[in-house]
Amino acid sequence: MIAILLRKHIPALCLFLWVFPASGFSATLLVWGDSLSAAYGIKVEQGWVALLQARLNDKTSEQWRVVNASISGETSNGGKARLSGVLAKEQPDILLLGLGSNDGLQGKSLKNLKVNLDDMVKMAKDQAAQVLLLGNLIPPNYGAVYSNGFAKVYSDISDQQAIPLVPFLLEGVATDFGLMQSDGLHPTAEAQPRILENIWPYLETML
Repeated sequence: MIAILLRKHIPALCLFLWVFPASGFSATLLVWGDSLSAAYGIKVEQGWVALLQARLNDKTSEQWRVVNASISGETSNGGKARLSGVLAKEQPDILLLGLGSNDGLQGKSLKNLKVNLDDMVKMAKDQAAQVLLLGNLIPPNYGAVYSNGFAKVYSDISDQQAIPLVPFLLEGVATDFGLMQSDGLHPTAEAQPRILENIWPYLETML
């Protein structure tokens, strides 16, 4: 993950909420992530979530409504605190859970991260939503024990909760400097279709 080794800068919290009107839609997909899902530094319509809405419109007969409640800089603590209210409001059929990167970059407790992600998965299941976990990696300069442990949090939750996992959201992107913004942390607009392709095979089986 060479492209994000350069800096530990965490962007200020920035709420991103993008949602299609509910009228006319028969199913809802909620994206619950951080800046990697919030189209940070690019136009909203260029982000992988917007591309996902277009893909769903094209590839499925069901009318999907995509709600993007991702926040740049969000941690698992913040996501867990907000989730129950949004689940109750939006009643999603599928939750794409993509938090944890900021926990890792800030060197936060992996035990706490796992508890928070576990709890968010359980919240979604209690609302009868399917969950797709969007995994990520952190730079090896955090030390092998921490970096490997971070990746293991996602695989353990996937196994224990019996939910699908995208092992690395930025596969094929994070190591390509041409697909990363100048901060070394956030993908460019050109990277967004690749991110969607990383997600789509796992999501397609859930539709």
